[in-house]
Amino acid sequence: MASDRTSSFHPGGARDGSLAPQHLPHHADDLEPSLSTLLLHADEPDLSLNPVGPVAPDVNLSTTYRHAHPSSELYEMPHDQYDWQKPQAHIYSRYTQDSRNRVEQVLSSLLGGHAVTYASGLNAAFAVALHYQPRVIALRRGYFGCHESFKTYAKTKGDVQFIDLDAPYPASTPNSPLLVWLETPLNPSGEARDIAHYASLAHQAGGKLAVDATFAPPPLQNPFKQGADCVMHSGTKYFGGHSDLLVGVVAVKDAEEAKRLWHDRTYLGSPPGNLESYLLLRSLRTLTVRVEKQSQTATKLAQWLWTLCPRNEEAKVQNERDFVIRKSGIVGWVAHGSLQPRGPNMQDTGSGKKPEGVDFDPRAQMPGGFSPTFSLRISGGQHNGGARAAYLPHQTAFWIPATSLGGVESLIEQRILAEASEDPGTIRLSVGLEAFEDLQADLRRALLRVLELDGAQGGGKGGQLRWRLAEVKLEAEQKAAKERGEA
Repeated sequence: MASDRTSSFHPGGARDGSLAPQHLPHHADDLEPSLSTLLLHADEPDLSLNPVGPVAPDVNLSTTYRHAHPSSELYEMPHDQYDWQKPQAHIYSRYTQDSRNRVEQVLSSLLGGHAVTYASGLNAAFAVALHYQPRVIALRRGYFGCHESFKTYAKTKGDVQFIDLDAPYPASTPNSPLLVWLETPLNPSGEARDIAHYASLAHQAGGKLAVDATFAPPPLQNPFKQGADCVMHSGTKYFGGHSDLLVGVVAVKDAEEAKRLWHDRTYLGSPPGNLESYLLLRSLRTLTVRVEKQSQTATKLAQWLWTLCPRNEEAKVQNERDFVIRKSGIVGWVAHGSLQPRGPNMQDTGSGKKPEGVDFDPRAQMPGGFSPTFSLRISGGQHNGGARAAYLPHQTAFWIPATSLGGVESLIEQRILAEASEDPGTIRLSVGLEAFEDLQADLRRALLRVLELDGAQGGGKGGQLRWRLAEVKLEAEQKAAKERGEA
């Protein structure tokens, strides 16, 4: 696991040209803080204004602010001199607001660019399209919500062409701009795509590369280092980290470009709320601690589950219950960045999806670790696999059957419930902060329980009603055995 030591901070400006924190204490000028330290101090208030201010940021819910007196310098300030990143005064919360400005300072230091926040991740995706005004958008798979957001954008243009991510890119022109939308790691699989490869292709065509990096926030990866022009996050997920806020984030490298994004956001009316900004600021303080542990646990779980898959011919299983699971073939496939690179002969042939990241090794691109979210496919395709996958999330104790990801609690989801195009057997796992051993034991028990249910109702051909009857019967038998002291 790589250190979170960053080279992006340097007094008076960043070494690599990215945005440096603006509000570190003056006595920190000769220090080079790590990422985890920047998350706590990049938004330090000006102590000359209030040397005895609160340690924790205030919750400020006001939408409007008092006007400056006519005799003051602020009253005479021209509108075009208003600094949206460090406002001289707030006017109306749709423009700027204290919690939002502070959280954008932290995000800018974190992402190595100029960050603008939005009311949701889909607001942020739409903002990217609106900003670059593409007539051609190259993309494939990934979060279906972004695809729908781009379709909504296309309604405003009347003629937008969608092409495959690996199709030949047409030359980008002022009348037909090209946007390459790269989601990596990929939802729901957690597989990584080669950012530098697609950056090169996009730039050769004169286009822009925007990376949806939601599944791997810093300290796991920094897409700007691989040539991305724009980085987007659904901050609802890992940035928020507590399943209690909606927010989106877009970061670009140029300050004037960020100002144009802010202007569009202001007049589309899509900034995050004041309370959401405060909650996000609170959550970012612990980002590295959370994400590093989640990544480590997810990697261990993905590699363990891969040993249970018969496609993994080199696996050596020691645990007797693991041997039963592997022999059953219930684990049809496991996808995760830590299992890459995978050659063309080691791809998921049962999903019907085009392989992603063939032969790509993401370790250099993701020095901080792999995505804490990944997927497995329960065997059986449209029939038994779907029934097994439907019941698996409801056999767990510590994994919560729910959509979304990135929170401190582990979530498990039959993905077809959210995305109709997914294989019914696909299970998405978002790993939280529980102990690896507990999550592993819970999944092991759930897989064995599903196999028992399958056997109790005759091989999965009787539909959901028979599965439920088998579940009730098994629960009654386990309860009776417990009362007899047998379990």
